Parts: sequence; structure tokens; C-alpha cells
Amino acid sequence: MAELTKLSNGLSIVCEPIEHCRSVSVGIWVPAGPVDEPGNVGGISHFIEHMVFKGTEHRTAQQISVDMDRVGGQLNAFTAKECTCFYTRVMDEHADLAVDVLSDMVRCPKMDPEDIAREKGVVLEEISMVEDTPEDLVNEMLSEAFFRDNPLAKPILGTVDSVSALTREDILGYMNRHYCANNLVLAVAGNVSMAAVCDLAEKYLGDWRCKDLEPRTLPVFDHFECQTRVKEKSIEQAHLCFGLPGVSNVDEDFYVTLALSNILGGGMSSRLFQTIREEKGLAYTVYSYPSSYRNAGLFSIYAGTSPKNLEEVTELTVKEIVKLREGGVDEEAVAMSKDQLKGSFILSQESVSARMSALGKNLLLQGRIIPEEEVLERIDAITAKDLRRVMDRLLGGPISVACITQKGEGQLPYLYDIKL
Repeated sequence: MAELTKLSNGLSIVCEPIEHCRSVSVGIWVPAGPVDEPGNVGGISHFIEHMVFKGTEHRTAQQISVDMDRVGGQLNAFTAKECTCFYTRVMDEHADLAVDVLSDMVRCPKMDPEDIAREKGVVLEEISMVEDTPEDLVNEMLSEAFFRDNPLAKPILGTVDSVSALTREDILGYMNRHYCANNLVLAVAGNVSMAAVCDLAEKYLGDWRCKDLEPRTLPVFDHFECQTRVKEKSIEQAHLCFGLPGVSNVDEDFYVTLALSNILGGGMSSRLFQTIREEKGLAYTVYSYPSSYRNAGLFSIYAGTSPKNLEEVTELTVKEIVKLREGGVDEEAVAMSKDQLKGSFILSQESVSARMSALGKNLLLQGRIIPEEEVLERIDAITAKDLRRVMDRLLGGPISVACITQKGEGQLPYLYDIKL
């Protein structure tokens, strides 16, 4: 069972001891992402994620790598729309080293000007890589079309212009506003006790005194409009994304929406997969997935197909959405979707890294730990009536569209007049 406490400096600590394993996963979670970035520093959260690996006041970049490699540890980080996470996994006997290295990176990054200049080139290449990965790019285009002027529309990587313009002063100022002990969550799962974690946190982070922070305000989004964006590129496939209103991660319909996605496009037995791939042979990849944030959500559908089949795939996708909304689902489909959700959840709980991630994310973004029993109870409680309500709520439109297709395909008018 997970335990929760705070140090005297305000650092939140959550720990789930798991005695039957021999590893420990440690994560430091920071409430900093694109939603927190002023307009002139787009991508700064992600850039900081890169820079903390370039050396600290106590370790060079090579020493960070050597310290982890010599114990067979894993060290990584990621940036999401509403947070940044730095995490590691080591054998239980090296939990001290894990907290030491992560604390050093997050608290004392060197931010050498030459490293900053060099890393800009790396991130610019990463941005170019997205441009050359149509499936990633079309999902980013959809987010921009759906959320428009809302901070959730901002790309995590930033843009070529915004990253190129970042200065050391921008970075340090941003870190001073967000990287403070009383603003962070230290999440730990594995073969370690809460008492041991608290001792380590006190040892490496206990004297980190920070200013009082103003309450964080995350963006709210509830003004939906139809938006369509089309880009032509020198590619073989057309990549299509639909975006419908979703739910937040604290919405009462969060788990019902997951069940709905399973039915529509969440696996090989889903309606979209069976119709578009199995029956018609029009796509290799087709799926749906919900993205949920603290105050907003997006329900996405993706398909990759030949440009000559794009209109048919569009029509079939819309038909399946309408058919599901108007026809509903039977009890067998409800039961199958619930079992899918429970199976995926239970299997994920066997990973200490996944358990650490759930602890940190839930505490940082929802302010509480969600017990395993609560998740299973909420999934078990889903009924056909719940799905009916959520289908009416989400599948009626408006619908946003993003598409990347071959050059010379024209305006594709059927993407601009979709009716649900």
C-alpha cells in the first residue's frame, strides 16, 4: 500500500514498498510543461529535460552515465503537456545512488552555455524528426487544431524559432519558478521502506529551501469548434486524425471513456480495426485513444492509408462513429471492454516503474493517490447506460480533422464538411 508524507521543506513523498521484487524505481515529478510556458519560450520544459543530463555542479555528463551504468541502472526522463519527470530504476541495494543522482540533476544542473548551444542542435534535430514522422506530426497537428489558442495546443518540443531563441537566463528563470522542493513530488516504488526513502530525501533534498509558490492554474478548455488542417508532404501514405471532445482525468466519466475507446478503436477486436483493416483492407494501422488532462480532454482517432483510399477511410470512420452512437453497445461488448481495461491495468501493476509513474502522476496532477481497488471498482461499475451517456456526450461532434497526404492531392473538400 502506498504511503504519503512531506518533508519540512514541503517536498511531497509517496512510496509503495514492494517486498517481493529486487528493484526500486525512483521519479522526481515537476509541475512544468508546455501549459506553463510563456509564449516566448516554447519548448523550454523539454529543453531543461535534456539539459539536466549534461552535467551538474558535482558530476559531469559522463559521470552521471558512469554512476548509473556501473550498477546496471536505467536513467531517463520525459516531458508531457502538464509535467516533466526524471526517473531511474536500480537494484534495491542502490536506492541511495538513485535518489542521489536524480536529486543532483534536478537541483544542481550546471547549464553550461556551450552545452546549451550544442543541445539546441540536438533538439532542433528532434523537431525535424517529428516532421519526418507523419504519424507523430499529424497527431500534433490535431492537437493544435483542436485546442487552438489554449496552452494545451503547444508542441512539447517547441518550435525551431522558440528553441533557437532560448537563453541561459530564460532557463534559470524558468527553473527558479518551477523547480522548487515544495513544488515537486518524489515517487518511489519497489523493495524499499518509506522510512528509508524519507531518510534519503532528507539527505539529498532536505536542505533545499524554496520560496512560497503561487497556486498553479492549469488551462480549462470547453469551447469546441470544427477545425481542419491539411499538409502536403513527399510521403507514400496519407495520415488522418479525427479529434472529438474528451474528458479530464478527474472527470466521473474517465474510465467509461477508456471503455468506449476500447470498443471503437482500442484493439484488434474494435469496430474500426475490424471494418477498416480486416473487412476492407484499407489500412495497416487504425486506432482510437483518449488524452486526458487536469481540466480538458481529447478523444482521437488515427488511420494511415493510401491517398486513393483516404476518402473511403474518412467515410467509414464517420459511419462507425455514428453507428456506435446511434446503436449503442450490448452487454457482451461492455463486459469485454471492462475485462480489457482490468487486464491492462493489472498487468501494468507488475512493473515497479509503472507503479512509480502512477503514484507520481496522480499525486502531482490530481493531488491524491488512487488505490488499485478504486480503479478496479470504477471499471467494474461501468454499465451500458454509462456508455450510452458518454457516447451522447462525446461522439456528437464537433469534430476536428488533421491530415498529411501526398503533394498534389488538392484541398480534399470531404475533410471540411464532416457531419456526425
